[in-house]
Parts: sequence; C-alpha cells; structure tokens
Amino acid sequence: MSERHRFEDKVGLVTAGATGIGFGCAQAIVAGGGRVMLCARREDTLKHAAEKLGPQATWRVCDVTDEKSVVDLVAATVERLGALNLAVNAAGTGTASPFLETRTEEFQRVIDANLTGAFRCVREEALAMKEAGGGSIVNISSIAGAMTHPWMSPYCVSKAGLDMLTKCAADELGEFSIRVNSILPGVVRTPMASLLSDNEISRNEYLRQMPISRVGEPEDVAACAAYLLSDEASWVTGQLISVSGGHTLRKGPDLVPLFKSLMPEA
Repeated sequence: MSERHRFEDKVGLVTAGATGIGFGCAQAIVAGGGRVMLCARREDTLKHAAEKLGPQATWRVCDVTDEKSVVDLVAATVERLGALNLAVNAAGTGTASPFLETRTEEFQRVIDANLTGAFRCVREEALAMKEAGGGSIVNISSIAGAMTHPWMSPYCVSKAGLDMLTKCAADELGEFSIRVNSILPGVVRTPMASLLSDNEISRNEYLRQMPISRVGEPEDVAACAAYLLSDEASWVTGQLISVSGGHTLRKGPDLVPLFKSLMPEA
C-alpha cells in the first residue's frame, strides 16, 4: 500500500498534537489518509493546528495529568471519528536542577506528566482499541530514558519509566492485536526544545555526540512513528527505537554549562 493510503479508514489520536513532534505525527497520519484527533492544553494552538491539517483533523483540550480529561478525550475521539486504531503519546514536560536541590514536588510534577500521564493515555487508548479489534500506540520517549543527563534526573527517570511501560503494555496487549512501541528522539527543533536546539552551548554539545551531526526535525521522528503505526510494522512491538542521529551510540549531553548560564547571578 502506498504512503498516501497507509492510514485510509483509520482514526488516530495525538497528545501534544498542536506543535512539534506531535504535530508532525498528526501530519503523517493525515498524509496517509487517516483522520486524527489532536489534543493539548491550549485551545488557540489546537485550533491553528487543526486548520493547517484540514477537514481530516479535529481537536479537544486535554490535560494528561487529569484522569477524567484523558477518559473524556478518548471517548470524544471515538464518538466524533469512529473506532480508534492509532495513537501517539507526545505530551511531556521537563525541568533542570542539581539532584541535591531538586524538590520532591518538582520530581512528582515531571513524573505525573511524562509517565503517569502516558500510562493514563495508553490504558484508555488500549481499551478503545480492544473494542476496535486492535491498533498501534507510539510513545514519544527520549534519549534521556537511555542515557543520563546531569541536572535532569526527573526527566531521565520519567522517560526510562515510559520505556518500561511501553514494554509491559506491549507484552500484555499483544493478545488483543495492540502494538506498543517507543521512539527515543535526540535534540529536535521544536518549541519545547528550542532552548537546546537554538542555544550555541547546548547545540554544540549535542552535535559532537552524534555520528550524523545535525539537529533533528519533527519530520524525522514522524517518519518513524508513521512506520510503527502502519501495517508495515505489524510484527513490531515492545521496541525502543532511537531517532537521534546515532546519539545513543555515545553518551548523554552535559547541559550543565547551559543551565548555569541561565541562573540568576548571586
């Protein structure tokens, strides 16, 4: 089947779908002939994204840290578009501070968005996909789930947990013809990661760790997501795939100089 028809008659849901990697994945679903529900926390960005994607896209405000919000999102997707077949969980947040100065509340905030929030989404998506007879879920993780990043412990832990969640879900959900995989991007040019991609200190630190030494684009990740969502990957589940220019062959970036440069002077 051609790429233009790979998602024909299929329905997808994308969290954080208004910008960045999420929007790139939504574009790939629409380009493949599918319909897509975009969700994020901001109504203005969602409206703009849906307008760009055209009539095959709709949207709903959702906060993945709120249980009812996620349950209602999946229900609304099925009600508006039909049986759910595809999902991309791209919602997340980050933080930066030395380990010994990281507050418990900040650690919990990141875990709730990146890990518990993803759990809520995967569970509800899988329940809908079970009713539909199967489907494919892609979680957007990070190279930080595989390699340490100094001053980013909550983020690293949340993404490592997301990757194990992916494996556990894949193991249990295979019997329902539901596949679950993770993508681990490196530094990608998105609104959320602009500080890392646009700042010379951090950009150079990333580039020197990559065999293919360039900043990634949302389309790089979306191309991998589209493959994993498609029937071409029908025998692929529980996998953690790094899309990072080969960054995971080396070591995690040391972004402490960047973080220190942003701290107010004492």
